[in-house]
Amino acid sequence: MYVIDTEGGHAVLYVSPSGESLLEDTGNPGTRDPDRIMDAIHAAGVTQIDHLILTHYHIDHVGGLAELAKRIPIKHFIDHGATVEAREQVPDFQKNYAILYSAAQHTVVKPGDKIPFAGVDVTVVTSAGHVIKTPLPGGGKPNPACADFKPRDESHVDPENPQSVGVVYTFGKFRTINLGDFTWNAEEKLMCPANPIGKVDVYLTSHHGIDQSGSPALVHGLEPEVAIMHNSTRKGGAVQTMQVLYTSPGLENIWQLHWAYAAGLEWNTPGVFIANMEEPEVVASVLTKTPLGGRGGHTGPAFWIKVSAQADGWFTVTNTRNNFSKTYRGN
Repeated sequence: MYVIDTEGGHAVLYVSPSGESLLEDTGNPGTRDPDRIMDAIHAAGVTQIDHLILTHYHIDHVGGLAELAKRIPIKHFIDHGATVEAREQVPDFQKNYAILYSAAQHTVVKPGDKIPFAGVDVTVVTSAGHVIKTPLPGGGKPNPACADFKPRDESHVDPENPQSVGVVYTFGKFRTINLGDFTWNAEEKLMCPANPIGKVDVYLTSHHGIDQSGSPALVHGLEPEVAIMHNSTRKGGAVQTMQVLYTSPGLENIWQLHWAYAAGLEWNTPGVFIANMEEPEVVASVLTKTPLGGRGGHTGPAFWIKVSAQADGWFTVTNTRNNFSKTYRGN
């Protein structure tokens, strides 16, 4: 599992024991994010994308598709159906996307569907605003974290976000979840009053770690041992998100793609767990509120976070910036 730095976008590459590949989302438009995705693909020894899940149609999730499709064969496109937003964030995306998937296999998924992925069970748990009703193995128990759930006004939330295709990956005893940009109120529909998923070992933070997602009902219900945040310096790492993660039962560590401005000195995870670090003078300017004339953001190489899982539930997380690894027993 390669969590690729797309500067607050989304792209995660999963590789099965047999070498089959599944990519979730393609990051932002341009060549930068496809370059980074291809670096991970080459590191994984992959020669084609066997399955591509587009969680939803926002620019930071699908913007890199056109460029990526020029570089590597994509055999199977998976999505929630047509966009629900009148204005496409990537102009003419639906038309151009239809051309791509018409030359390959295309599947519109619903909760409960299985995505074929050799040696790994991939179950869709959210899609097109619907959630899974039949509990997965280990799920179905009442979720105590629902008792204090407080709905929010989501009138400002882009409608595509709660349409996100969310999936649970199970490899033997190892389990990880990726819900795209699934939102706070939709999380209650998924997780309350009973938790249909059960525990997971690795939780990829919903919605880049911003505070529109990641409720205690979701996070504390899943009880992850590890959380990985696909944030950027200026997107994600909200204090509320970090507080929910740090108070989650059984959580050992948070791994971040970037040091997050929003989390500041108090809430960012220790540097050894952060894949891409800011220049020290930029961090100092944030903490002291000293302007640097617009400077800021990530500079230098882009590093990913890699998860290597075993069927017995043990897994290792590696920060490719410093080659720091930590091995976990699993839930």
